[in-house]
Amino acid sequence: MMNLLLAFAALLLLAVLVSSLAHRTVLSTAALFLVGGFLLGDGVTGAVMLKPGDPIVSGLAELALFAVLFTDGMHAGWQDLRSAWRLPGRALGWGLPLTLLLTAVFAHFIVGLGWVESLLIAAVLTPTDPVFAAALVGNDRVPPRLRHLLNVESGVNDGLVLPFVVLFLAIAKGSGDLHLGELAAELAGGVAIGVAVPWAAIMLVRTRLFAISPRYEPLNAVAIGLLVLALAQVTHGNLFLAAFAAGVTVATVGERHRAAFEEFGELVAELLKLAALLVFGALLSPAFLGDVGPAGWAFAALALVVARPVAVWVSFLRSGLTTREQAAVMWFGPKGFASVVYGLLVLDAGLTAGEHIFHLVGVTIALSILAHSSTDIVVARSFDDEHEVPAWFGRARSLVRRPGATTSSRESRGRADPPADADDPSTGIHSDLEPPCQP
Repeated sequence: MMNLLLAFAALLLLAVLVSSLAHRTVLSTAALFLVGGFLLGDGVTGAVMLKPGDPIVSGLAELALFAVLFTDGMHAGWQDLRSAWRLPGRALGWGLPLTLLLTAVFAHFIVGLGWVESLLIAAVLTPTDPVFAAALVGNDRVPPRLRHLLNVESGVNDGLVLPFVVLFLAIAKGSGDLHLGELAAELAGGVAIGVAVPWAAIMLVRTRLFAISPRYEPLNAVAIGLLVLALAQVTHGNLFLAAFAAGVTVATVGERHRAAFEEFGELVAELLKLAALLVFGALLSPAFLGDVGPAGWAFAALALVVARPVAVWVSFLRSGLTTREQAAVMWFGPKGFASVVYGLLVLDAGLTAGEHIFHLVGVTIALSILAHSSTDIVVARSFDDEHEVPAWFGRARSLVRRPGATTSSRESRGRADPPADADDPSTGIHSDLEPPCQP
């Protein structure tokens, strides 16, 4: 335990020191913790000795996913979805189920899993995580509608896919263990707790009996999250659906509370995710990777470079996205932290194929983190105007232009910037701010 704490502290300090460089290059803090965990793990140096069944692994993973889903839910309030819903709606309504089905087909025919197990691993691997595409999501030169699409999709799909993970896991455990009534009660209980607790807390703040000091404003959402966590544990409601529902409720009825919590909450979630990635990396020993086999590596590659891209391409036909924007969405479906925890849930369930599924999930996530977190800056720079029209071209053109001459209409159309709100989902424009589809 002390070795784990020492490793995390040292890697966190290193990540902070190189964070500015990481924002400008292919260096990734997420990959740093993953690779660091791998090198410190049992199969290499043995400094951090962990096994998938250790309490620290499951406990840290569950706590981190709770924080991630809570903060992700805060990006999915009613106003966020209503302001620009059509592109995220395509990604979630068409892209998500198509990705799940294609991944299941690969798992069945490439790896040889049964259909139920194939659907289970597909549900585990379908969620995406914007953390591994941070340079793209956080770059102001990337079109706002594209950043909004990736943010909303990754924030919502973790919670949307969770019921499928729970359902397929229950079916895979066998008909004798499948109690749909209990399963429905668990899911419904989680949603009820996630809605009721933040709504009641925010309504209390609006009465004359209570007032929050500005200094304590960020802690209001923390208190709400902890209460939701405790109640879900005590009542056996689904912990993760409770977290996601709570985040959505805070975002919908308590905009001020979300704004106060946003920066603090993102930092807490980031700390927990990095710690969990370190632990996850420590589980990926050379022997672990060797047990996957050629078919497993082929499945991981197909899940990343075929399943998501094909599903997104079909989903965004005639959507109005440019070719470059659509290519970015097709590529950036990184398998994120939710998949790590869902994979651990499968491993803890005691399935016959549970260990095999966890190996496949582990390899796919590791490849995704390395591939997506090291290419986000490259794709983001492709949206830089300077890459389209070099600076020397603009200067040369200004030298040869006759004094008083006006820019041609064709040139003006090619270089004019769009209005400030033409691509900004925060303006509340309901058209998704896309150019009209051409027949």
